[in-house]
Amino acid sequence: MPAPTYWDYLNLPKLLDCQGGLDGTPSADELHFIIVHQTYELWFKLILSQLRLARDHLAAPRLPEERVPFVVHHLGRVNAILRLMVDQFVVMETLPPQDFLDFRDKLLPSSGFQSYQLREFEILLGLTPERRIKYAGTDPIEHIRSQAHSESGRAVAARLSATMEEVSLRDALLSWLVRAPIMGSTPDSPGDAEVVDQFLHDYFARVQADQHATGDKLVHVLDGADEDKIRARIEASLAGVRSFLLPDGVSARRAVAALVFIESYRHLPLLAFPRLLLDTAVELEEQVLLFRHRHARMAERTIGRRVGSGGSSGVEYLDQTLAYRVFPELWNVRSCLLPREKLPPLVGEANYRFAQD
Repeated sequence: MPAPTYWDYLNLPKLLDCQGGLDGTPSADELHFIIVHQTYELWFKLILSQLRLARDHLAAPRLPEERVPFVVHHLGRVNAILRLMVDQFVVMETLPPQDFLDFRDKLLPSSGFQSYQLREFEILLGLTPERRIKYAGTDPIEHIRSQAHSESGRAVAARLSATMEEVSLRDALLSWLVRAPIMGSTPDSPGDAEVVDQFLHDYFARVQADQHATGDKLVHVLDGADEDKIRARIEASLAGVRSFLLPDGVSARRAVAALVFIESYRHLPLLAFPRLLLDTAVELEEQVLLFRHRHARMAERTIGRRVGSGGSSGVEYLDQTLAYRVFPELWNVRSCLLPREKLPPLVGEANYRFAQD
């Protein structure tokens, strides 16, 4: 057997023969357009692989402490790819609007909205159908299914249906939080529900006192100006904090309590990587939002406010997707965190250290 070559290992002849477009004779600008978008799809393929690795560990019945860095590593790789994908729009923007118009009609009615790997990414993250913004009046997944007339189209539809049956990263993350020890208590510990409720009520009481103290300080510094407005804002904020900290349902409360606990006592050795995991998940959503925003601005710069090539509202649709949040809890917890000196006294601290005396 001959020694392998670089081009055979990467299957380069086949890969580099995939840029012919619809007629096999793309112009230089169309070649640019094709290669940039194919590169995005390759990155999506890697992202999906990394997300599934991280998700599988989080979704396991037990996630040993030594495997948490593994999850952080693979989510961190996704974030690095997304940062690169955001920067890649600079390359796309070297295609002037009029040069794009020279071949845009070739695409009709195909559209980047049909990127089934992007949809698979959204599903795998945990974006649910009821929260997905309609595409030209239709759910984007249903739009793709409606185009599944060919063998490849049927394969795409089947792939999306299979992904919708998988556990999402969001569900796996919440399940992991539900299992986390809080004040040394686990879900199997006697009286665990009472420990969790006590922690959350104590935490809310301290947040309430802290925010009222902040309100008093603001009123004093501002010499009583706008006191009623300040007090009203404090109370509105506290209403939101209470709603977040004290949700209905045992599992929901446990997940919130674990999130607050990990963020609050992050200095403890065995909470360092769990807290980093949460921060990496926040960064993941932030990078997705930056990607969506950059995509919208690139599209606006190239086609303005034209109707999208697939019949959507184009840039208007892209801007609407900026409202998506897959991990709202990870953002909302920041509204109620306390300074270290005002935290509830820690119980079972030895359980969160590397070695016990």
